[in-house]
Amino acid sequence: QVQLVESGGGSVQAGGSLRLSCSYTYSLICMGWFRQAPGKEREGVAFIHSDGTTRYEDSVKGRFTISRDNAKDTLILQMNDLKFDDTAIYYCAASHSWRGGSRCPTTEGNFDFWGQGTQVAVSS
Repeated sequence: QVQLVESGGGSVQAGGSLRLSCSYTYSLICMGWFRQAPGKEREGVAFIHSDGTTRYEDSVKGRFTISRDNAKDTLILQMNDLKFDDTAIYYCAASHSWRGGSRCPTTEGNFDFWGQGTQVAVSS
């Protein structure tokens, strides 16, 4: 059983930055971040394959960077130039069953393990 624990959320003004971390018990083939804004469905934000291939949701490209430090068992989401619409609960997720190549999936059903979430609030 993989355990995921997020940290680093908080409140920031638009244009600011936050760094989310997700500690994990061991690394899986695809790991990523989802978010859920009030009244909306959870959506994929950023993903990274064990070979380092990344993919991003269009609205965060150029602003968010996903990385993982396997030496520290930590998944990172660096978020810059934050916008009001980035306000959401952010969840770390991991997939051990993906066999579709280096492009990780972006839908919830492909992820087997989830963290408890961390709140990000951006004020305009």
